[in-house]
Parts: sequence; structure tokens; C-alpha cells
Amino acid sequence: MEQAYGAGKAGGTFDPLTFFQQPQTIVRLLCWLFSIVIFGCIANEGYVNRPDEIEEYCIFNRNQNACNYGVGMGTLTFLCSAGFLALDIYFPQISSVKDRKKAVLADIGVSAFWSFMWFVGFCLLANQWQVSKEEDNPLKEGADAARASITFAFFSIFTWAAQAFLGFQRYKLGADSAIFSQDYADPSQDPAATPPAGTEYTAEVGAQPNADSSYDGSGGYQSQDY
Repeated sequence: MEQAYGAGKAGGTFDPLTFFQQPQTIVRLLCWLFSIVIFGCIANEGYVNRPDEIEEYCIFNRNQNACNYGVGMGTLTFLCSAGFLALDIYFPQISSVKDRKKAVLADIGVSAFWSFMWFVGFCLLANQWQVSKEEDNPLKEGADAARASITFAFFSIFTWAAQAFLGFQRYKLGADSAIFSQDYADPSQDPAATPPAGTEYTAEVGAQPNADSSYDGSGGYQSQDY
């Protein structure tokens, strides 16, 4: 297997410079970074209160679900990005073509899922920020953090979609380059390639009769010397 699903033969040396220059690694690091920004903005400055209140509420229209969604999504995508980044490092060491295929398909599915979830999150945060009441936050505390979380939620839609697209490109490349490895069968293990039981080959096709036997022309009998 010289090349399969975007990686060379298993057992090769790991080159950090080449790894971090790959488009999929760059996009995955962006997904990881954006999740930190969203999580950090909401967790640190996403809760405010009025001057006459003690309890803090979510900055997004006091909708606790909006803050929970942003924090939860940021945490999960952070862990997911870190996990797939580790898988990318280990990926060239996977010798089985089928296992590589499963890893690439998982990357495509998970990336597409998070892209959709960030679209939902962006719509939720943007809508709740738009309908927020000014009297709930007269000092406009945390406004920049709220805008940053909405902005990076929007960016995350495209970074995860790009990751799914790059995964699909790897899948197409692997499907083309690994055909031989997937379809090849050892002839000694293939029942169709072996002759039926009890059949023996005793002579080659087109073999000539024994030249030592002589024919005397009398009724098809051969003369024998005693």
C-alpha cells in the first residue's frame, strides 16, 4: 500500500513540519482555536446583571439556554478537534486500508455535524443578542465578548464545513489509490483459481507422442522386440 486516504505506507517517520503544513491540519487548528474563543467569551463575560441585582443572567436576552448552548458547543468541539488532531498524527501508522476508510468517514460525518450545529448556534446567539433589552445591561458589560462569540460561531460554520470537504477529498483519493489493496486476493487462497478436487495435470497441452515407439503399418499393431 504505497498511498491510501492521503497518507503513505504505514511505519514511516513523522515529520512535524509537513504535518502542520497540511490544509486539514491548519483548518482543524482553526476549529480548535475558534471553540476556545467562543467558550472563553461566554464563560468569562457572558453573564451580567442590573445595578440593583445580585444574581447574574445570560447576556443573550437573559436566555440561559443560549449561554449553555455556546459553552457546551465550545467545549465539545474543543475536545473533538483535539481528538481528531491526535488521530491525524496517528493516521499514517494505520496499516489497514479499511481502518483508514472508517477514520476518514468518521471525520467527514463529525465535521458536517458540527458545521450544522454551529449554524444553529450562530442563529440562536445572533437572534437572542438582537432582541436583548438595553435596560438589562445598561453599562453594556460583556458586549464585545458577546459579539466575538457570535462572530466566531459564524466562522466555525465554514471551518467545520471545510474540514468535511477536505475529508471527502481524502476519501475520494483513498478510494482511487487503494483499489488494488482492497480487491486483491491471494491466488492460493482463492477457490476459483485452484483446479477441482481429484484433477491432476499429467501432460502439457499439445504434447507430441513418444518418438521411441515405432509403427510397422500392419493393422495398427506395433512391433515389439523380444
